[in-house]
Amino acid sequence: MIYNKHTEKEYRIYYYIDDRGRRPVEDYIKEQTLKERAKIFDFIFFLRDNNGYLDEPYSRHIKDKIRELRIDFSRNRHRIMCFTFTGEKIILLSAFTKRTEKTPQKEINKAINSYNDFLTNKQKYD
Repeated sequence: MIYNKHTEKEYRIYYYIDDRGRRPVEDYIKEQTLKERAKIFDFIFFLRDNNGYLDEPYSRHIKDKIRELRIDFSRNRHRIMCFTFTGEKIILLSAFTKRTEKTPQKEINKAINSYNDFLTNKQKYD
């Protein structure tokens, strides 16, 4: 969990936890270079500081409550699927490096499945 102590409404960042106890976004970030991790965290903090919502070009609506956080670094186009939940929670669902013009349906489906799993098991995040 990542905290912001400088705002009245404290939005918190949570990594989605799958049924095996893994945190896909955290694992993805750990695989990146130090500079890429720094930029990814800058964007996550920017999202948090803006109460979980950013307009284009920083994020894009995907489906329902799911948005795509867009982080471009050199030739890498990092994407983090996320949504904002009641209680000032921002849930980071999944992450990938975008290699095509359109967001791959496989990645959208993965985010939707993680979103639905979160709703079923939201008590893990209290």
